[in-house]
Amino acid sequence: MEIRTIKNAVILFIAKGAYSGKAPGAPGTVGTIVGVVLYLLMKDLSAFWYGIGFILLAAIGTWVAGEAEKLLGKKDSASIVIDEIVGYLVSMFMVPFSWGLVIGGFILFRIFDILKPWPIKKLQNIHGGIGVMLDDIGAGIYTNIVLQLIILMKLF
Repeated sequence: MEIRTIKNAVILFIAKGAYSGKAPGAPGTVGTIVGVVLYLLMKDLSAFWYGIGFILLAAIGTWVAGEAEKLLGKKDSASIVIDEIVGYLVSMFMVPFSWGLVIGGFILFRIFDILKPWPIKKLQNIHGGIGVMLDDIGAGIYTNIVLQLIILMKLF
């Protein structure tokens, strides 16, 4: 197998969230579930190491999302879900673990990702992998703010 073929396969594997982005009907939701699994593996890391992990994954995700757009010939293809995975990790940054917050974060993230409130929708207009990633990172930031307020007000 040629190196370029292997490289393209790795790019698509990462961009499609271990091929969860090929799920029929709701690839973004299935990709977010991969984000939940990754969060569960990372939840016991210190904020520093969790942040480092997020930054590395966001950087890799930005590059592979841009490359995957070229390979797929489509801007922000629904099968590219690395952005949902990273967005969910942002949602849960420094949120204490509880199943209620994991599920609440999942639901809130999906709502913000689908509705794309201002200014998130404008971020989609940015060209390339950064545009693919930024709207979901924005949805993750909105989710994190809501979760932190819920925790602060002791609603959960």
